[in-house]
Amino acid sequence: MSAACFHCGEAIPHGVALDACVNGEAHAVCCIGCQAAAQWIATLGLADYYRLRSTPAGRAGAAVDFSAWDRAQLQRLYVRHAGNGSAEVCVLVEGLRCAACAWLIDRALRDLPGVRAVEVNPGARRVRIEWMPANMALSEMLGRIARLGYTPHPCNAQALDALDQRESRTALKRLIVAGLGMMQAMMFAVTLYAGAFEGIDPATRDFFRWIGLIVTTPVVIYAAQPFFAGAARELRARTLGMDTTIVLAITLIYVASLYETLRGGGEVYFDSASMFVFLLLGGRYLEMRARRHAADVVDALARLQPALAQRRSAAGAPETVGVHELEAGDIVVVAVGVAVPADGILLDEACEVDESLLTGESAARTRRRGETLIAGSVVRAGPVEMRVAHVGADTVLSSIMRLIERAQTRRPRAALLGDRIAARFVAGVLALTVLTAVAWLCFDPSRAFAAALAVLVVSCPCAFALSVPVAHLRAASALARIGVLMPGTDVLEKLARVDRVVFDKTGTLTRDRLELVGIDVIGARGADACLRIAAALELGSAHPLATAIRAAAPAGATIPRAEMLQTIAGAGIAGCIDGQRYRIGRTEFALGRAAPAATDDDAVVLADAHGALARLHLRETLRDEAAGAIAVLRAQGCKVAMLSGDSQARAAAVAERLGIDDFRARAKPDDKLRALEAWRACGDTVAMVGDGVNDAPVLAGADVAIALGGGTQLAQASADLVLASDRLDTIATARTLALTTLRVLRANLYWAIAYNLSGIPLAAFGLVPPWLAAIGMSASSLFVVLNSLRIAPPQASSPRAADAVPAFAEVLPA
Repeated sequence: MSAACFHCGEAIPHGVALDACVNGEAHAVCCIGCQAAAQWIATLGLADYYRLRSTPAGRAGAAVDFSAWDRAQLQRLYVRHAGNGSAEVCVLVEGLRCAACAWLIDRALRDLPGVRAVEVNPGARRVRIEWMPANMALSEMLGRIARLGYTPHPCNAQALDALDQRESRTALKRLIVAGLGMMQAMMFAVTLYAGAFEGIDPATRDFFRWIGLIVTTPVVIYAAQPFFAGAARELRARTLGMDTTIVLAITLIYVASLYETLRGGGEVYFDSASMFVFLLLGGRYLEMRARRHAADVVDALARLQPALAQRRSAAGAPETVGVHELEAGDIVVVAVGVAVPADGILLDEACEVDESLLTGESAARTRRRGETLIAGSVVRAGPVEMRVAHVGADTVLSSIMRLIERAQTRRPRAALLGDRIAARFVAGVLALTVLTAVAWLCFDPSRAFAAALAVLVVSCPCAFALSVPVAHLRAASALARIGVLMPGTDVLEKLARVDRVVFDKTGTLTRDRLELVGIDVIGARGADACLRIAAALELGSAHPLATAIRAAAPAGATIPRAEMLQTIAGAGIAGCIDGQRYRIGRTEFALGRAAPAATDDDAVVLADAHGALARLHLRETLRDEAAGAIAVLRAQGCKVAMLSGDSQARAAAVAERLGIDDFRARAKPDDKLRALEAWRACGDTVAMVGDGVNDAPVLAGADVAIALGGGTQLAQASADLVLASDRLDTIATARTLALTTLRVLRANLYWAIAYNLSGIPLAAFGLVPPWLAAIGMSASSLFVVLNSLRIAPPQASSPRAADAVPAFAEVLPA
């Protein structure tokens, strides 16, 4: 048999005699690539990688030129450039398998000049790098990853699909081998168990034992390989984990059964070994699917980005170009049913777009001229034209992906605490196993092995180790489906404790537009005539006042043509209609004299040469869901308050319309912080909801910071929650999900503790055979995974959902 390569583990071809010197020792390698990778790792002082790794590295291939990644057109798709000169990229790394791989990549990149931060996620096979492009080229960093024996890919749909398919195929093949081996071993074991009671001749018994050995050996050697790899990693890192107990149990069962088969006496447990491996692989396969389901949010977002776009050339004709060729200012045509290739401004009058995967809102949204179309949204009524504003890594879609990826690279404190407790628990289990064996050797040596083996199997802390991460991943996935992103890891515990929700007013409870609520006619003209004149004067203005006045013009009415328009910033507009001079704006501008002291700041005066014709009253437009969201939060027992920097009159008007009694007006950022500190001093757990820009200091001072997901706000990772859907009603739904997650988490932990406390004594007293212990251990792990599936967005049909979100069930996906 050929020797295995020290670096990649593959067989060394005949006639190849290459060595790599690592830690002063020569190790045989299979090719020049693996030799260079191993020696380079040693040169960097990272030889501990070979001690810590759980699986061999990927085979190092030929040198790859990554200089194309330095091109501006390609970087626009995958690299986000910040204002401080730094840049951020997330790449898929093929061959990234375990914690040792993550350690190696992290150490290799952190030492490079200009690298500010490196986050490696082995589960998702992603590496996020933040660096200064002026000091280090992206191609150099990717080249360093490649020299380690890994292959970096752009984070796109094709690379995701290829890696996911390979991982799923491998896991499924191991599960099938274990299942077939288990069924065959159990079938033969039935004969042996029946023979033990009814009698069986030794030749027949030995025949079925040898058949059991044959069908169980592939299960142990091939299907159980991930457990042996994990145990090897734990031993190299000098830690104890659940893989250690699993491997000990499998090894003891298999070796003891092999020994009894060879010598023709005692009992064999081939059926227990194969069943143990199959049930464990089944639990881990479900865990992988649960993790993949959470990662599917990012993967699905990656698939939203189209590869091609229809751009209008300088001559006006459409041409098909790659998305990476788009520049800000390009005119793009998007057909019906096609995804928007970049963030841009709608040039047509109106269109309907589906933003369900981005925002969680199932209904199509109507976008009007001048509004933003988000990359990845699908045009439902078109075709439409848009002017490109942001491309690639600067789009809202990329911002959402970065937030989710950051959440996936961090582990909650509860999960880290669970890992530490599990390590101590494993040490206790091993000690208890030895004590059980010693005790039975003193009383009944024939039962010592079975009792010790049952203790080892039944006490494996798989359920305990899975209880926290599976629940958190399921919660993150459920939140993402309703348009709520969770960049942090410990926000669920804090959100469940929130009993006061504080809203900013402008941009949070209200929208960035006004509405006409009344018109006082002063002159001889009627209200409709005054509105037509006002709309004519405001026809070319982009001011929110102008938009509200144009929207209030009588439907179907002919708007006269205004000429000689003159706009005075901060005052109003003057112009001529049918030879007569009109003015609209502030009272002093329209009438040419100072305004009375009691003048409404939100009133606009329309006047002609003879005096005032009408006074138009406008007010801020509330978000459609604001009142309902506040009502639901109150129904959940939360106190609601509002902080605003606006005038007392405007703040009071909004508070009255929403039924908010506790509000503060003309509040500066430090005033808002003092208000938060006062509420927290009274024992309240405060959640602050703001736009994430002007309210950044206040958000940082709250127990839970919730930012709306508009534009640049999505790029801020300081918020605990980001409402990508821009809907306030998702706050109550998120709180309900947080409460459900904590209930599920407690149930998982209680179950794991209760199972071990009840199962270990029974096994130690010899009341649980090894095969039953394997079923119980695997069943406890499956319970944790399946119980976590209860974490889902509330449905309108359920009583709990009806109490939580009575008015907004229609926006939640099924």
